[in-house]
Amino acid sequence: MTPIITLIVAVVVLIIVLCNVVVVPQARAFVLERLGKYHTTWHAGIHVKIPIVDRIANRVSLKEQVLDFEPQSVITKDNVTMKIDTVVYLVVFDPKLATYGVEHVIPAIENLTATTLRNLIGELTLDETLTSRDTVNGQMQILLDEATDPWGIKVNRVELKNIMPPKDIQEAMEKQMRAEREKREAVLRAEGTKQAEILKATGEKEATVLRAEAAKQKAILEAEADRQAAIVRAEGEAEAIRKVKEAEAAGIQLIRDAGADEAVLRLRSLSALAEVAQGPATTLIIPSDLAGLAGGLAALKETIAPQRPPEKPEA
Repeated sequence: MTPIITLIVAVVVLIIVLCNVVVVPQARAFVLERLGKYHTTWHAGIHVKIPIVDRIANRVSLKEQVLDFEPQSVITKDNVTMKIDTVVYLVVFDPKLATYGVEHVIPAIENLTATTLRNLIGELTLDETLTSRDTVNGQMQILLDEATDPWGIKVNRVELKNIMPPKDIQEAMEKQMRAEREKREAVLRAEGTKQAEILKATGEKEATVLRAEAAKQKAILEAEADRQAAIVRAEGEAEAIRKVKEAEAAGIQLIRDAGADEAVLRLRSLSALAEVAQGPATTLIIPSDLAGLAGGLAALKETIAPQRPPEKPEA
């Protein structure tokens, strides 16, 4: 074999090998058939298939998929026709079952979702449908998950995205909601007015109590001030009386210290009577002992007084 032929064969073999080397990306799985029969499932990594004998039957994504289906017409238990669109979150857990379990997986799940939704909504009234969305979601998730297990698919959750009643029912619902809002507004306004009145009455009550307390405190302070003033005045008068008595006692003591006899004391008493006589009284009562003393003093005065010269007769 010439070198040229050898080179050509080597190049052909290299091309064939390279064409049969398969790299599986992360979160993907390849289903491999050998001679038309399932052989194995390749996961992330590098793999080599046999030319002509092996064939990749399906490339499956292992990521969670979100299927947003078109709105489906359903009829409620009270014969109201509405449209509901659903969103299904699913993931493939078995690529082999997803490849050989069902033909056209997505349309099959869409039809299964529509059928399940009609069955559930048919057992509920309009009001129950509008208020039981979470319950419907949970029931649909359970039913769809059980139905898709043979297909190698797990349904993680189902959401009712939009619930669209007929136009006339929508208008009635809007009127009802508007009436409810107006009612709540009226109730809140009434409660606000009531609360304001309560606060006002409470404020007036507290103000009255505070004024009464202030008046009471004022009266207590004034009474206390009057009492203190009376005590001070009484103490002042008592102090004045004490000072007077002390002065009188000091005067008597001085007289005693000076050795004044009874005659001096009587003279002082007579002087005091003279001062009393200068007053407005018209009647003066003189003790008998002072009267004798006064008479003696008058006689003594006449004896001691100088004799006047006799008056000359007029011509």
